[in-house]
Amino acid sequence: MEDKKLYECLKITDLKDMLNKTKNLYGEKLAYKIRIAENQYKIYTHKQVREMIDSLGTALINLGLKNKRIAVIGENRYEWEIAYLAVVCGVGTVVPLDKALPENELEDLIERSEVEAIFYSEKYEESVQKIKYSPKNKLKHLIAMDKSVHAEGIYSQEELIKTGEELIKKGNREFLDAKINKEEMNIMLFTSGTTSKSKVVALSHNNLCSNLMAIGSVLDVTSQDTLLSVLPIHHVFECTVGFLFSLYKGAQTVFCDGLRYVAANLQEYKVSVMACVPAIYERIFAIIRKQLEKEGKLDQILADEEKYKDASLEKKKEVFKQIHDMLGGNIKLLISGAAALDAKIEEKYRLLGLNLVQGYGLTETSPVVAVGTNKYYKLGSIGKTLPNVEAKLVDVNSQGIGELLVKGPNIMLGYYNNAKATKEVMEEDGWFHTGDLAKIDEEGYIYICGRKKSVIVLKNGKNIFPEEMENLVNKIEGVVESFVFGKKQSEDENDIKINVKIVFDRELINEVYKVQTEEQIRAVLSQKIKEINQIMPTYKAIRGIILSEEPLIKTTTNKIKRQENLDAIEKLNN
Repeated sequence: MEDKKLYECLKITDLKDMLNKTKNLYGEKLAYKIRIAENQYKIYTHKQVREMIDSLGTALINLGLKNKRIAVIGENRYEWEIAYLAVVCGVGTVVPLDKALPENELEDLIERSEVEAIFYSEKYEESVQKIKYSPKNKLKHLIAMDKSVHAEGIYSQEELIKTGEELIKKGNREFLDAKINKEEMNIMLFTSGTTSKSKVVALSHNNLCSNLMAIGSVLDVTSQDTLLSVLPIHHVFECTVGFLFSLYKGAQTVFCDGLRYVAANLQEYKVSVMACVPAIYERIFAIIRKQLEKEGKLDQILADEEKYKDASLEKKKEVFKQIHDMLGGNIKLLISGAAALDAKIEEKYRLLGLNLVQGYGLTETSPVVAVGTNKYYKLGSIGKTLPNVEAKLVDVNSQGIGELLVKGPNIMLGYYNNAKATKEVMEEDGWFHTGDLAKIDEEGYIYICGRKKSVIVLKNGKNIFPEEMENLVNKIEGVVESFVFGKKQSEDENDIKINVKIVFDRELINEVYKVQTEEQIRAVLSQKIKEINQIMPTYKAIRGIILSEEPLIKTTTNKIKRQENLDAIEKLNN
């Protein structure tokens, strides 16, 4: 496994150890750059960040929160990150909450996790105040990220940091000397899904730190890099790969202004590293293409792509300097995760000298299991497992596809208070069932094929992966998203035909195909589906189409909720 390591990395035992060691290494380097007005930024060094964490942690213990559970909710911002680390590095257990949840679900999670304090940004003030007065939860302290002083029973995070500073000056070392048990639960994460069904993933310092060290040993990220924080920070992909990894490496973090500003932010902050989802990479690619068309340069770029297709990424970066400059001119590494990336998009980026790789992981794996690297990379693959992670397939079919099982120090402690659910996914010898179907080639590269639960099995025994089909349908101009499902044709359970629900953009359809009525739109999209069917084996052909302008039902992390969408279709048909 050691042979997969590409870089030396700092050994850490827990997140407190990580902060202490990196403070000495990177203290004077910039940790955060925050825009406060046009061309005006506030900056914090790594030393300042660690001092704020120490002060806040000291103040929290002083409030009587030692060994308690504390939630954090809000947009991606440095205050969120400082609150998280203050809690987890010597106070108690941190509970990151999804900022996109409706109030009733938020209340339910606060109740279930038994949190006694919550850090929140201004947007959630009304909700958390209301929730605090419910007799069903243990919530005692509200801590505002946006208030500069304590007011009306609400603590100010800023003020608590000042209080902690004073306490440390007076010799209070309760937080500074707090011992961390790296094997016990210090992080509680709710899986996406409806609240009643969401499980609580119990993670330890050891889970996260083993993952940070393993990622650091294969990805070329240093203290010279600037990372753009885009994905919701409560989500473990962003939390580990964006936030914690940046601090571990002594890099600089900047925060995205919103999904539509990603390309502009890459340029503004001269970002070198970003971890994001496929949809964003597709959007950035569309922006680049539009700009090149506008400038009449697209044909030349396409010709150069062909000419330099076998050149190194460095050479391509030189040739396509104009495109790199559109994105700040500094891009070194782009990681795609959380959903399958279209191999054509991946290939396009790399043809332009943009180092886009796929990563793969789950909340239960802290999260990274595998990632493409500068050395170990194949188009369409999620790369090889990290040096400290093992993978194998079970129940492999004739096409070499089976369920992916993984094992390593990054695997969760289990689902909190849910032995039954834990037993369903964890083998006694430590192997974790991912629920994903995959292929592993002879060199160890992993290719994800789809979710085990969503695979459609036909009468002839053939398997259809809806995600693969949706990828093709989504390429049709005017299609926003799609949902492929199997529909029974008779009493025979296995007599299934493939159907698709297409969510379309009426304006775009009109603009591209010059059609307006429902019949015309259906005719155009049916024709496009026929074209897809022609390149498919007959058994994969799509036989039925449902059209809609309503978005599909998704989790807050934008994953399609398959069962709920199926239920909605059934309801409509009955």
